[in-house]
Amino acid sequence: MISFYPGPSRVHDEIPRYVQDAHELGVMSINHRSDAFMAISERTVSLLKQRLNIPSDYTIFYTSSATECWEIIAQSLITDKSYHLYNGAFGQKWHEYTQRLHSGATAVPFGVEEKLDPAKLTFAEEGVICITQNETSNGTQVPSALIKRIKKNHPKHLIAVDAVSSMAGIALDFKAADIWFASVQKCFGLPAGLGVMICSPQAIERSNHIAEKEHYNSLTFMTSMMTRWQTPCTPNVLGIYLLMRVLEDSDNIKDTQEKIVARYEDWVTFLSERKTIAPLVSNRAVHSHTVVPVTGDADTLQHIKALAKKHDILLGEGYGEWKATTFRIANFPALKKKEIKKLMAILKKF
Repeated sequence: MISFYPGPSRVHDEIPRYVQDAHELGVMSINHRSDAFMAISERTVSLLKQRLNIPSDYTIFYTSSATECWEIIAQSLITDKSYHLYNGAFGQKWHEYTQRLHSGATAVPFGVEEKLDPAKLTFAEEGVICITQNETSNGTQVPSALIKRIKKNHPKHLIAVDAVSSMAGIALDFKAADIWFASVQKCFGLPAGLGVMICSPQAIERSNHIAEKEHYNSLTFMTSMMTRWQTPCTPNVLGIYLLMRVLEDSDNIKDTQEKIVARYEDWVTFLSERKTIAPLVSNRAVHSHTVVPVTGDADTLQHIKALAKKHDILLGEGYGEWKATTFRIANFPALKKKEIKKLMAILKKF
């Protein structure tokens, strides 16, 4: 089955070989306080910075998921105010989760077809501005350039960015924000169960000033452990090893982005030629390059998904209010050109 689901999605072909190597090398049984693990951890952080162009002074952490990153940010970096800019379900979920921990979490919703205007965004009280860079539910994105302008207009605020469906797929300007996070089951092309959180020196300084130390995943504790390339508790050692191996064989993110954007353009052209299906969002200025949502009438989409399944292709279900009238196509690096052509051949029948 070829998974075009936008997470968990298709994994890289080499994953079975990497897992076999991990078994033979004893990686699955190593102690997370051992020199062997610390070497893997350090190597993985170094490769993340090299391949994704992450600033050398940013700190990288391993988490269990992107959802855990919501919790870490709420516990360790928000004292009262946070502002959540979103136009879809996952950004809304982030706001709702934070609001359970801090009543000062403020929703700043905007339209699916709307391109944010940083000049119209003003947050007077100091806090954390939370942005869903790539909204998986509807296939939209907030470009790094816009995030950078929001940061420039709010120098005393921290900027936190959900890049779950874009990190390792497109080139992100990490200096445009202070906290970035993602899970590995999308553009990284890995099995689920591992998250990555990236923090600027300003974010680390803020966490040290707040000095929240009540949780196993308090950022101050995590920071002190990462100085030794360790984690507070037993991490997903196999997942970190697999991430290291994938990164060793990966291109620089600029080359990956070139491929992803070219495939996105092919999808736009292809969908423009169809009569019964079309892109969910018409404004190309806000399109995600890594998640392509397709809309049509419910009966047609059911036929498409059923036919795709017969040909061993899994499409992403629509999400939330679009569940019955959309399906979503992952445009992630692990997917092959021949697999995309196979899916397009099926869609041509509609």
